[in-house]
Amino acid sequence: MHLGNTTTPRIVRDDDLGEFPAGSMLDVMRALTAVLSLPQAEAERADALIVPSGQGEEWRITHAIRLWETRPDLRLLLVANGNPAETTYDPLSLDYLRGLGLRRTAGVHVQAEPAPNTALQAGWIAAQVAELHVRSFGLVVSPYHLLRAYLTVLKALDRRGLRVPIWPVPVAVSPDSPVPETGATAYELLPGEVHRIITYTARGWLASPAELRTYLGWLWSSF
Repeated sequence: MHLGNTTTPRIVRDDDLGEFPAGSMLDVMRALTAVLSLPQAEAERADALIVPSGQGEEWRITHAIRLWETRPDLRLLLVANGNPAETTYDPLSLDYLRGLGLRRTAGVHVQAEPAPNTALQAGWIAAQVAELHVRSFGLVVSPYHLLRAYLTVLKALDRRGLRVPIWPVPVAVSPDSPVPETGATAYELLPGEVHRIITYTARGWLASPAELRTYLGWLWSSF
């Protein structure tokens, strides 16, 4: 899926959220609460870790690599490519990952083609889940981006008729840490994430509140 010029800015003012009704804001809060209510420890029993890269946030990848290297029971590590239009973009390769601490390369899969947006990352992730028969996975991403990434991946899986457990694995990083691409902090980026979640859900690019609730009902009943 190519979003073209229909994306919203990464940084928006808090006042810009005033265009949305209270119900839409509550939907975001409900979704975030529901996803964060999932037991993150379940990711320790998953057979894969998946990390969408971007924004120059090497901490996403290094966090996933640390988990990968200390858990030989993990079968797969999937790293989705980023946006070459970003000034902090680095082409992904095994050599690049080795520079971030990767030692165990068997089972590591890197998205070869650039992915200028989260939807393209999610499409690749869903294809890999199908092809590699992933049974469950931890989604490794920065906390401010966690909900949008989760909902986008869930929608991509649903389009393929796939239903597997997705466990949130938020990266431990201070919300005051400047994100390399923009220099903005998570506090400053969060309004833009909320704006995108509401807008992109309305366009059918993210799992809807009803779809998320149905999926989480299944997930809670499956373990």
